[in-house]
Amino acid sequence: MTKKLLICGSLIFFSFNLSFAQKATEVEEAVNKLTQLMITPDSLALNKLILNNLSYGHSSGKIQTKQEFMHSLLSGESDFVDINLTDQTIVVQNKTALVRHTLSAKTNDKNIPGNVKLYILLIWEKEKSGWKLLGRQAVKVP
Repeated sequence: MTKKLLICGSLIFFSFNLSFAQKATEVEEAVNKLTQLMITPDSLALNKLILNNLSYGHSSGKIQTKQEFMHSLLSGESDFVDINLTDQTIVVQNKTALVRHTLSAKTNDKNIPGNVKLYILLIWEKEKSGWKLLGRQAVKVP
């Protein structure tokens, strides 16, 4: 009996870890897609990846809605030339995922070259069609 319980417990633990790893991989794919869309914006793809009630916080304290964030990327007001993400962690809890990473980027905002290094927190929500961005907050790396 004890052996059966141990085997069942191990299978449940393995299934849970496999499910978590799969969810974390799906979230990581969504993060990578967002990163590519920030470099090469596409309105239809951005619209599908971002929830309508997005809260997008910048390190300056500026907060944007979905429409404002998309407009800044599509207009070139916010122009990412290259983005590198490091030290990424993903925590999945039910249908919510928290992603933290360090973002280092080359920018060309309003045709002015620059570099940024930020700590980022992304909040993703799982929907039938996949993981969608709900929130983002950035702070400057000291």
